[in-house]
Amino acid sequence: MSTAPVHEHTTRPLYLPGVEDNPKPGLYKDLIDSARAHQAEYSKIWDLFAFQPSFTGSLSQFTQGVLRTPASISPGMRELIAAWTSYRNECRFCTRAHAAAAAELLGSEELVRSVLSDLESSPLEEKDKAMLRFAARITGDLPGVTGADAERVRAAGWDDEAIYYAITTCALFNFYNRWITATGVAEMSAEAHRAQGQHLARHGYVRKESD
Repeated sequence: MSTAPVHEHTTRPLYLPGVEDNPKPGLYKDLIDSARAHQAEYSKIWDLFAFQPSFTGSLSQFTQGVLRTPASISPGMRELIAAWTSYRNECRFCTRAHAAAAAELLGSEELVRSVLSDLESSPLEEKDKAMLRFAARITGDLPGVTGADAERVRAAGWDDEAIYYAITTCALFNFYNRWITATGVAEMSAEAHRAQGQHLARHGYVRKESD
């Protein structure tokens, strides 16, 4: 299970106690109960998944497909798009969670940190910068997006499969950023985010009892 011991870090409650206090029987409730029993810090997005497992399980499967299906854009780059989109939306939880996963998959915390700090001066390849510029435009100027934007990404060296997965990752995290921020899911400790990033990199998004 990707949890971390609670030291001085305190997990804040959700803005919706009626959701947090009413997990439905299932995998996520079991994960929450286990974390609480061990006084371990856990990702409070689990509370959102536990409230309506009849359809949030499908969201886990969808996320796994978007971020891990073999494609011409790597899982590490997709995680970087997730972190980049979340950073643009000022969603600290998602930024830290997916920056940690991207760093694990790309093999460099410094690279991910530099991209989020200043994309243009970062050592990221120009091809990848073009894709992140596209994701920023989708997030920040959706009405202005046209076929010309896709053509610029294609000219940088990406094929349409990669562009499809990049758009879908960006769209998915615009959803997650709003879902998480508006319900009050708070960022975790650096230790817990690092552990979660390692878990996501190794195991993906579909939880099992053993996780």
